[in-house]
Amino acid sequence: MTPLVWILLALLVAAFAVIGLGASRLRTLAGRTGTFECGFRTTTRRGSHVSLGFAQFRAQRVDWWRCWSLFPRPKRSWRRDRLHVVSRALVTGGPRGDVVVVRCEHEGVAFELTMAPGAYAGLAAWLEAAPPSVHGMVV
Repeated sequence: MTPLVWILLALLVAAFAVIGLGASRLRTLAGRTGTFECGFRTTTRRGSHVSLGFAQFRAQRVDWWRCWSLFPRPKRSWRRDRLHVVSRALVTGGPRGDVVVVRCEHEGVAFELTMAPGAYAGLAAWLEAAPPSVHGMVV
């Protein structure tokens, strides 16, 4: 075999390894208890797009991972006592069904989360379940 064939074979094996690691990461994240599909968009940049990902409820925080990343740690994490839901809007008839767009604020930073209506019900219940005087009102 020529060196070019070995190089192409090595690149092919590396590509399959990356794809396999990514698929394994997605499967692991999606299978965790308290995990739901959740898009994230910052509201500080004009024209920013929604990044697809998964969010997971923890005891005192919500962690968010990007879908298409190999990074093992969450990309964002929001503490329960500092996360405030500013507003929500139901968007119907989308390609993936009904979606709730939730405008949030965490430590003065505004952003939007997109999730299924059932996931929003879970988020609202999780925020309301915080100890009294720790959290404000949920919209």
